[in-house]
Amino acid sequence: MAPRIGYLLPTRESIMEGRPDAAPLLGLAERAEKLGYDSVWVGDSLLARPRHEPITLLAGVAGRTKRVALGTAVLLPALRNPVLLAHQVATLDQVSQGRVILGIGIASDVPNIRAEFRSAGVPFEKRVGTLMEGMRLCKALWSGEPVDWDGRWHVEKGVIGPTPHRPGGPLIWGGGSVPAALERAGRHFDGWFPTGPDAKRWGEQWREVQGIARAAGRKPGAVEGAIYLTLAVDEDAAKADRRIGDFLSQYYGQRPDVLKKRQACFAGSAAAAAEWLQGYAAEGATHLVLRFAGDHERHLETFAKIRKDLGWE
Repeated sequence: MAPRIGYLLPTRESIMEGRPDAAPLLGLAERAEKLGYDSVWVGDSLLARPRHEPITLLAGVAGRTKRVALGTAVLLPALRNPVLLAHQVATLDQVSQGRVILGIGIASDVPNIRAEFRSAGVPFEKRVGTLMEGMRLCKALWSGEPVDWDGRWHVEKGVIGPTPHRPGGPLIWGGGSVPAALERAGRHFDGWFPTGPDAKRWGEQWREVQGIARAAGRKPGAVEGAIYLTLAVDEDAAKADRRIGDFLSQYYGQRPDVLKKRQACFAGSAAAAAEWLQGYAAEGATHLVLRFAGDHERHLETFAKIRKDLGWE
């Protein structure tokens, strides 16, 4: 089966370039839907990498689109009170009529993200336990039944309204490529959604996730295999490589050669991009989420054509 194709809105880039208006972002989401993309995604950060708040922006996208799935790539639930998060996500799922995919993660261990957690009053060292308990509480609230909870948060016969459009709440995809992240995805989540590595290694890890899911007694197909990919396409390969290097260094404030070891990145021609994407599909990826290194209108058109040429429509 051909993989579905997603598109990451450039919320971070818009802020970096001094263009905070949301209207162009909503226009890009509409354009992606018209071109046949299957999903539209938004990243998350409070202070480390300032950008539009994802749930709010996705509500705007929901009002401007009818078909595409709406995803977070990835949300940091540990930074949010889970009762409020459950309410927000349930409302977004109702607004979009069940199109939400909640990509979640624990964040990288770098100084500016540690500072972000401190600013939100959340212990960075306890972020995994905070995330897992918070998501369990969200799912309990999404059931629509009264919830009693006595843990990091205290709830007495709590009921949210509305509950999500999708019974039980939206699909939850877990990010990360370390062994603990594979374990969480295989045991607890509906999808595995890393930012790397290359196709061969992704396939090896994907089979690990599937094995963990089987060992946990989950049904075949209970976990979806996705990947977050960063691309710059140009027939001049050297130009594409410079573009992606500049993009990564500006986005993260780190050396691009270091980042490329942790994130799946491509720079080159359209034909080479097609071959690169086919590598992930051959390993079993069912959803490819694309982040473009600038020039979004052109990249959207280019990948719509690549998809057609691959017969993935």
